[in-house]
Amino acid sequence: MSTQKQQLEWYRVAEIDELPTGRVKTVTAGTHSMALTNIDGEFSAMDNRCPHQGGPLGEGSIEIGSDGQCWLRCPWHGWDFDPKTGLPPGGHEDAGQTLYPIEVREGGIYIGLEVDPPHTKTVTDVMAETMTNWGVTSVFGMVGHSNLGLSDALRLQEKQERLNYYGIRHEGAAAFACSGYAKLTGKPAACLTIAGPGATNLMTGLWDAKVDRAPVLALTGQVDAQVLGPGAFQEIDLAAAFAPVTRFSQTVLHTSKHAELMSLACKTALVERDVAHLIFPDDVQTLAAAEPAQAASPEGRVAAHSIAPAKQVLNDSLTLIRQSKRPIVIVGYGAREAMGEVIALAEQLNAPVLTTFKAKGQIADDHPLAAGVLGRSGTPVASWFMNECDLILAFGSSFSNHTGITPKRPIIQVDFDRMTLGKFHSVTVPVWGEIGVTAESMAAELPASSGTIDQRPELAQRWAIWRAEKRSRLNDDQGKGLNSSLVFAALSSVAPPDAIIAVDVGNNTYSFGRYFESKGQRVLMSGYLGSIGFSFSAAMGAWAATQDQDEYRGRKVISVSGDGGFGQYMGDFNTAVKYNMDITHVLLNNAQLGKISKEQRAGEWPVWQTELHNPSFSAYAKLCGGKGIRVTKAEQLEAAINVALVHPGPALVEIITDADLI
Repeated sequence: MSTQKQQLEWYRVAEIDELPTGRVKTVTAGTHSMALTNIDGEFSAMDNRCPHQGGPLGEGSIEIGSDGQCWLRCPWHGWDFDPKTGLPPGGHEDAGQTLYPIEVREGGIYIGLEVDPPHTKTVTDVMAETMTNWGVTSVFGMVGHSNLGLSDALRLQEKQERLNYYGIRHEGAAAFACSGYAKLTGKPAACLTIAGPGATNLMTGLWDAKVDRAPVLALTGQVDAQVLGPGAFQEIDLAAAFAPVTRFSQTVLHTSKHAELMSLACKTALVERDVAHLIFPDDVQTLAAAEPAQAASPEGRVAAHSIAPAKQVLNDSLTLIRQSKRPIVIVGYGAREAMGEVIALAEQLNAPVLTTFKAKGQIADDHPLAAGVLGRSGTPVASWFMNECDLILAFGSSFSNHTGITPKRPIIQVDFDRMTLGKFHSVTVPVWGEIGVTAESMAAELPASSGTIDQRPELAQRWAIWRAEKRSRLNDDQGKGLNSSLVFAALSSVAPPDAIIAVDVGNNTYSFGRYFESKGQRVLMSGYLGSIGFSFSAAMGAWAATQDQDEYRGRKVISVSGDGGFGQYMGDFNTAVKYNMDITHVLLNNAQLGKISKEQRAGEWPVWQTELHNPSFSAYAKLCGGKGIRVTKAEQLEAAINVALVHPGPALVEIITDADLI
């Protein structure tokens, strides 16, 4: 079945001698896939999709019947077509293939196509535009067979410079990248996958976002709506699978209000600080949008979140504060956007400011009232002041058992989430209010000179004791690698004050909490989930935020992990190289899961199956196309990190460390 085509656009698809006689291959003309055949020097081109089930004819074979007739045979189910006419045996035109004009020129083989008509807006075009209207401008994902229609809608948004797309190597890295992006900015990024295994690979990263209250949008492909249920290839009940990890999860149907679905998903992620999920059956993705379908926007859909505390509750808090002589302030991750107001109140009260581990860096350690991190990853400075205080003002802290806030002192707990107030035990005054508003309200009702004891001299004394202790550990050496105090002293010295630092889990992270002295850097971590493999993927998300969020532009991104953590998603170092992500990864290599070895010893178990067989990670970084540096001596350390920091792209500093010197 040949066709006469007018106003053709010609595409060079192959060299003249590229395809031997009696062979077929797949070629692309524009966006169209063709099966190109050579029968005794006569070339022809037909649509690459078999009309039976879409089999790729270009991957088939040329077979000659007993009568000498040539047939192009589909590799899937054996349907035959005459390469010269496109017709099947028997000549039934309704089962045949369209042939396209072809010319053999001096410069190669050309296929002629009619100029494509203007693009017809699809339902996923409307949804992708709605998504970017809501401010979702970074997407991490993997394009695949069950999300191609949605992927093309995202491509068009990228072409219009409304979003940045990052193709990852593992979907788990995409979810962690979105979690890191959200923890930094408070805004969602999106992760894109196919149905089945692609979707399920998101789960760990999505759980990390959920339990740490980070907004994320998950977009998953699905099998055709008409085959849902019986168990088609890669079919999983995604609505059921994602129900526990999402606040909002809906399947996009032919009859859905498509812009409204995307608006509700984006709004849920933002307002609830949770995971929202949309499922896109393959056949729905390319449906033409109904006229006059328009993308939606957040205008008029989101209210201000400035919640002031009730007057009586505020008065109860002020009564306790006025009676206090040695108050302390404990800030959690939930106070990250209100630190100016909280620190101003602490200065008015002469109150030391302790942080949870997740809030490390929210006050610089050289601030006169900073007391460092409290808890298992903390410092003796923080512990001292909690033990000596007579009142605790807790802002945005969830009272994790890892932090260990004592219930034996009067507690004023302030949070914008009512479920967090008194979650694990009763507190003296639970205060529901936005943290900055509440801190300002307290400060306004208190005298400029509060009459509390000025604890700054004690803070300086306690820091001097702790810093002397840290210096005494710098020379610890058992001949098995560098000690952690040395590593984080070097990082403290050279890390830019405005850097964004993503940390992993394990001994490397505990040591970071104890030894790294913050100058106000923003720290990202897998808090309540505590997932290994978080840091480098989250750093990719943080770097994406430096590209599309003005307040983070130009800030350096640093990632810290052990060898076990980096090994989880090390394939995505290639992603960082592909997009020239300016990330410096500091890797502590002790050839084991050091924290687990420590726990086995503490539990009086034998150390078993925690050793690791590693490649040279610095050599691996170079093979990927990045910067790789290996450090084995103390005198190399600071210079190596500096070289990595100034490298304009992904760099990895592999530091050989002693698992016992943490």
